[in-house]
Amino acid sequence: MGAVARGQQTQQEPADWVTRTADLALRHAEQVNGGTLPDLVTCASGISPSGPIHLGNLREFLTVHFVAEEIRRRGINVRHLHSWDDYDRFRKVPAGVDTAWNEHIGRPLSAVPDPTGEFANWGERYKAPLRAALVEMGCDMVEVDQTAMYRSGAYREQILTAIGKRGEIETVMSRFRTKKVEGAESTAESTAEADDAGHGASEDLARFPYKPYCRGCGRDTVTLTSYDDETTDLAYTCDVCGDSYVTNVATQDEGKLVWKVDWPMRWTFEGVHFEPGGVDHASPGSSYTVGKEIVGPIFGGTAPSFVGYSFVGVAGMPKMSSSKGGVPTAAEALRILEAPILRWLYARRQPKQAFNVDFGQEVLRLYDEWDALTKKAAVPEKRDAAVLAWERASATSTAGTLPTPAVVVPFRMLSSVADVTAGSREITARTVGASEADLEPRLAKAATWITEYVDPEERTTVRETADAERLAALDEDEARWLELLLDGLPASFDSVDALTTLIYGVPKLARGLTVEDAPTDEVKADQKAFFKLLYDLLVDAERGPRLPTLFAALGPDRVRALLAR
Repeated sequence: MGAVARGQQTQQEPADWVTRTADLALRHAEQVNGGTLPDLVTCASGISPSGPIHLGNLREFLTVHFVAEEIRRRGINVRHLHSWDDYDRFRKVPAGVDTAWNEHIGRPLSAVPDPTGEFANWGERYKAPLRAALVEMGCDMVEVDQTAMYRSGAYREQILTAIGKRGEIETVMSRFRTKKVEGAESTAESTAEADDAGHGASEDLARFPYKPYCRGCGRDTVTLTSYDDETTDLAYTCDVCGDSYVTNVATQDEGKLVWKVDWPMRWTFEGVHFEPGGVDHASPGSSYTVGKEIVGPIFGGTAPSFVGYSFVGVAGMPKMSSSKGGVPTAAEALRILEAPILRWLYARRQPKQAFNVDFGQEVLRLYDEWDALTKKAAVPEKRDAAVLAWERASATSTAGTLPTPAVVVPFRMLSSVADVTAGSREITARTVGASEADLEPRLAKAATWITEYVDPEERTTVRETADAERLAALDEDEARWLELLLDGLPASFDSVDALTTLIYGVPKLARGLTVEDAPTDEVKADQKAFFKLLYDLLVDAERGPRLPTLFAALGPDRVRALLAR
């Protein structure tokens, strides 16, 4: 399918960043393949599983996923290829982990034991929850384990090529290299460059593009002492254990290329046509800009089409860092957000637009906005870029339509009922008049949010017993309101609408009106005072969940017990 056909296919559809990025990726794939699309378009992502894979990291996966889905929708053979960079070094022990793990610093993540013993190694500990979250979100990808690739010798030819052309690589690197890395902020770029630096080796070896892991202790804390181009023997001494070894690069697989050489090598090896990265990867002297200069002369390849994405934070938290731990992950977000909504947070924004995910009261507004957009999406005439983002978030080519409740009840109503029922799904479902099954997955997420994420001070606490002192001090109007309310309460609270009519109608009845009459200014003032009285007597607060919802959740017996004198 050529560029013209692609343009015709998308011409009548609203344009969004996914459409535009897919167009650029396909145009690039055609150019590097001699003017025609290759048999397989490769969209790549990669991440080092050094710690919890947080919501900022998730943008790496979802950016590629959405672009690959758009390309697949056009009938083009495409794959989402994901590299687990678990052959990267273990850099630091995060908070909460035994300091004994300091002995593993410098070893590959795949060689560091999991502190809990639950997983095979440190890297697998953080891959597992992300894999589960991606399945829930309908993201399908081909996984590549970089430990397995390096250890199997898959990259031997490329490694020898890089070493043989190390002079050319150093010429490029020296043009971009910053003068001081050690004092830089700990970003992916500065840390990678620090790792690439030599350890006091000779000038010829200080910037060697390949670094072995010590055969004795398994760390990369080595100083290279000599390299023989003819035999490909590389000698080194470990700065930690003090032992010296010789590894033969052509026959032994004991190390890896430094990052700024490793990335362009893989672009060529895997035939990558599109790959995003954090905005820091595209700054002057960063991995992508250096890689573009290296990939052609050294490996005979071409840099992929690239888009830089900005950070994703969490409201009230600093910029997220996997190595520091304690950062919200996709798995945690999915405890309170339906999978399509979490996807939508990323689909609706340009990759370069930074944003925060708020696990607080903003969740209520987010669900309201999603429900309103869902109604809009049901009207074909209203299809626009916002609806297109909804469509991308709601379904995938492999998983189909992602789970949403069969009966849509506002999240704020579910959470309000769950608030006064201690998170009981059974009572919540009964209160809103639907089955638990029809309310899932939203019902469980509302219960989780209100019980585990909302500040206890913002929760609703129902009185255990009636406030006898307050009931004894009722004035004439208050006593009349409660009398009318209790007289009018039905035997069962099956209808929230009927409760609403009664609660709002009591002050009207007290002034000689009917419940259907429009409220006068006096009635409105009475309603305000009456509602305040009810909250005081039921939950010992000036406000709380909507009173009809609160009544329905408590049931007639509990309401009468708390309001009757």
